[in-house]
Order: sequence, then structure tokens, then C-alpha cells
Amino acid sequence: MVEPGGNKTKQYEVEEHPFELRHEVKRLNARLDKIADSLEKSEFKDILENYTDPKKRIITNLMAGVSRGLGLSLGTFVVLGILGYVLSLFLKVPVIGEYLGEIKQYIDANS
Repeated sequence: MVEPGGNKTKQYEVEEHPFELRHEVKRLNARLDKIADSLEKSEFKDILENYTDPKKRIITNLMAGVSRGLGLSLGTFVVLGILGYVLSLFLKVPVIGEYLGEIKQYIDANS
């Protein structure tokens, strides 16, 4: 075979060098297996399905928003409850206790 630059190259037949060709095919198969494994690990198919199916994307985003809102509300409730309990321990402290007592009276009057 003659290449465009004028260099002559020899094409190998399968019978001439079977070991080299088998080795190359095995190497390429191993590489394809690695690529397939990495695509499976990255969940590429699931990502494509999410971005091509509008219904699935809307439901996913809705559920994410509801869970974030619920988590934020529950987290705020727990943190404020703990903070209120800790502050109630300081009611007997002279300066801080008077200030917290006034806040407690204000809250009781408005609830």
C-alpha cells in the first residue's frame, strides 16, 4: 500500500501476525469495558433521562423543594426550642434574667 506522502506501508494479514492482533483486540475490549464501567458509575443514563423528560424533572424539583422547606422548618424549630430552653436557665441571673423575663412576658401577652 502506498500512502499519500509516498511512503510504502505493509498491511498485515490476520494469519501473518495473529498474536499482535489478538493482543490489540483484547486491549481495546478492556478499554471499552473500563469506559462502560465508568458510564455506569456516573449514572449517565439516569442523568440523560432526567434532562430529556420534563415530567420527571418537574416532579424531582418539586420533591426537592418540599424536602428542603420541611427540613428548614423542622431545623429552625429544633434550634429555637433548644435556644429557648438554654435561655430559660438564665432567668435567675440578675441582669440577663430581668431582660429575658421581659421578653417572656411580651411573648406570653401576644400569644
